[in-house]
Formats: sequence, C-alpha cells, structure tokens
Amino acid sequence: MTTMTETASGLREFKMPDVGEGLTEAEILKWYVKAGDTVTDGQVVCEVETAKAAVELPIPFDGVVHELRFPEGTTVDVGQVIIAVDVNGGAAPVAEAQAPAASAPAASAEAAPAERAEAPPEKPAASDEKPKPAGRTPVLVGYGVSESSTKRRPRRGVPAQQPEAAAAKVAVQSELNGHGHAAPAARPLAKPPVRKLAKDLGVDLATVTPSGPDGIITREDVHAAVAPAAPVQETPATAAPASAPAPVRAPAPAATYDGARETRIPVKGVRKATAAAMVGSAFTAPHVTEFVTVDVTRTMKLVEEIKRAPDTYGLQGLRVNPLLLIAKALLVAIKRHPEVNASWDEANQEIVQKHYVNLGIAAATPRGLIVPNIKDAHAKTLPQLAESLGELVATARDGKTSPAAMQGGTVTITNVGVFGVDTGTPILNPGESAILAVGSIKLQPWVHKGKVKPRQVTTLALSFDHRLVDGELGSKVLADVAAILEQPKRLITWG
Repeated sequence: MTTMTETASGLREFKMPDVGEGLTEAEILKWYVKAGDTVTDGQVVCEVETAKAAVELPIPFDGVVHELRFPEGTTVDVGQVIIAVDVNGGAAPVAEAQAPAASAPAASAEAAPAERAEAPPEKPAASDEKPKPAGRTPVLVGYGVSESSTKRRPRRGVPAQQPEAAAAKVAVQSELNGHGHAAPAARPLAKPPVRKLAKDLGVDLATVTPSGPDGIITREDVHAAVAPAAPVQETPATAAPASAPAPVRAPAPAATYDGARETRIPVKGVRKATAAAMVGSAFTAPHVTEFVTVDVTRTMKLVEEIKRAPDTYGLQGLRVNPLLLIAKALLVAIKRHPEVNASWDEANQEIVQKHYVNLGIAAATPRGLIVPNIKDAHAKTLPQLAESLGELVATARDGKTSPAAMQGGTVTITNVGVFGVDTGTPILNPGESAILAVGSIKLQPWVHKGKVKPRQVTTLALSFDHRLVDGELGSKVLADVAAILEQPKRLITWG
C-alpha cells in the first residue's frame, strides 16, 4: 500500500501508514506542524497511537503544508490521507481542522473526505510531464509495508448509491485486472480479537456477512455464521411481493447519561488492546497462582551496599533498586528450571520450549498498562541487566516504547508493591507461561534465629499457565526466587 499520492497541482498527500499486525486504525495524538509550515524529507509531522504504542510519523518529501485533514484526537483508518503538502511551495494553505476531538462530532470527521470528493476535479497535468519516480514509502517503526488495499468494501446487502456514468465506468475498470478478469476478493475486515474468535470456531471470514461500520465483521457476525439457520417456510399467501420495498430499520436511540454525575471515556489505543488481550488470556490459559512470604532483609542490605559503592560491582552510573535483584533471581530460577519458559501452540497442539528469556516488565503509563521486554535477558550480566531496565523504564515513561519492544515476551514481572499493596493474582501476558507479582517490602515482625525481630518482608505471587506448568514446577520456581532473595549470595552459587 502506498502512503502518498500526488495531484497535478503539485499537492502530495500523505496517508496513514499500514501498521501491520492486523491493526486497521490509529489515533492522531499531536500535530507538530500547521498549514503554511515548511517541512523537509524525514521531518516528524505528527505522533499517532496504535493499539501497540505511540509512534512518530516522518513526512517523506519536502514542501509547504497545505492542509491537515484531521484534528488531534481523531481515530483515522489506515490508508486515509492525513496531510497534504504543496511540493512546489505555491498553494495557499487551507484552514486546518483545529476543533478538539471532545467537542467535534464524529460524523464531521467522516464527512470531510466525502465533501472533498465532491469538489471539482483538479486540472489535468500536461501530457508532456514526465512521471515522477516513486518516493520511498514510510512505515511505522517495527512494521513492514502491506501490499493489500486498505479500501473499505461496502456492507453486504446495502445497495450503493447510483454513481454517474463516468464514475461507474471507472469503478468497473478498477475491479478488473489487466487481462479483463475480476481481481481477487479483498481481505475481510475484522479486528484481531474477532479474527481469533473466527479461527477458534473454524469460521472462514470470507463467508461472513459484516454488520459493523464500513463493512467490518463483528463478534456477533461470527457467532451468527456458526448458528444453525432456521428453516424458512414460505407460502404463496405469505410470500412478499418481489416489488415490495425492504423494511426500513429505525435508528437505535442515542445513549443518554447524566454528564454531571458520570464521565464516559472512549476505550481505544493501548487501553483497548490491553483489555482485549487480558480477556483473551484470562479465558484461554488456565491460571494457577501460588504465594510465598519471604524475609528479604539481606537483599535490601545488598541494594544499599551497591548504592554506596557502585564501582565495586561495576554498576556506576546505573540505577540500582530491589527490582534489579528480583529480576536476576527470577532469571536464575528459570535457568534451574527451564521447562517453565515455554508457550502453548494451539494450532499444532505443541508445547514450545524457549531457550531464551525475553523478560517483560509491566509498566503503568498515562496511556495504560504496557509490557515491554528485555530481549535475551538470560544472557545479560548484572550491569547489563541494570542498564536495560533503566532504558526500558525511561522509554515507557516518555511514551516512546516501540511495538517491537512489546513483542516476543516469555515471562513477566509486575511490581505492584510500588502502589503499597501486599501482592495480587496477576493475569498472564498473552503467549507467556508465567508472571511474577512482587508486593510491597516493609518491616514486619519475623522469627529470625529463634527470636521475633523486625525484618524486611514481602509476598511474591507466581501465576502460570497450568497447561505448561504443573504445581510442582511452579512451586520450585517460586521457591527458588524466594530462596535467592532471602540469601542473595545464592546468586553466585546458583547463577
């Protein structure tokens, strides 16, 4: 799919890039340019948020911004034009869409492209104009370019409006390839959770009649496709005349609520993707959670010792905290019990043993919960692990985590103790085998060497996929993590 087009007047249009991974839309978070600004090839013009992450988009050519097609806060389909640039630098800029998303009706954003489509056609280019070489095709970081069309196919069963004769001719030609044969059918439009549901139910999406906006297949459509059709008995007396018009369905009443007593927040972007992933994980993988309360006084003393003399441990200039040693303890426990580091292949009915650990760290951000992971964490030394943790946390806080950083995780740590809670029963990150929750570390009365003393104590909770990890294996992994945190010298003997 090309991400830019050019008109005869010198305007080049930049489209929302193909984000891949089955994603079909992105929200414009912030514009960095306005109409009349000069832009250069590679300059970042806006920031968008997909269901994976926030990503900055660079413009692929030089020129003057002619028009911004959508205001900030608008969710735009992949393939829609979002900015027009005059590469000749002579066209007068058009007033930008500055209305905030909260006050602008959704219909206005959708109507804008239709109104532009009714405008008089541009003056055709001179016949002797040489075709311009194809420019580079920009894509989001971490994604490739899809060759399939992003044009929405019409909803089945709804007659299209009668086009003009010339438009009808163009439409017919566009549906035929160079040999006069019909082009292949477009890929059915559906969100990733709907595709997963269809796969689980054995439904071919190409056979499903969509009912969602712009021809998108919904979960209800998939369920309807597998439901047995009721037999239709029609008699001459009850049969409807062929000329009878189809019944008109009354529009559903708009939802009403008390704005003074309620606030409604649209679920989209990272929050929407996280919600779908957690529901899928909770009802796909059989979760088991085990708990252990452990005295981590020696680990906390080691953390303080490293902070006082970081050069001794090769950790100068690096962030040192309990999470660093907890992460190292989990990696050592996985090394001692590698069977815990696996995934379930539903299609092939196989357990996939991982010989690497991509360690996920759950991070709460203003856009929602994300779980970036440290690639090949098992092979990192303590200083390297500290450096990777610092970079991961800083990037997540800035909202710059790339989609690639959140893919391929094998196990995860979630530190709920920073919120002052003792522990929890964490839900697995989809596709992973285990997740370790770390509770708050605080002074508690503890029997130490036969006497009750105040000690630094925490509670660990390990959730695991019971298809992959049985109770014995899960218990051994959790017990090893606890043993290392109780006696951190075991990092030397076990690691």
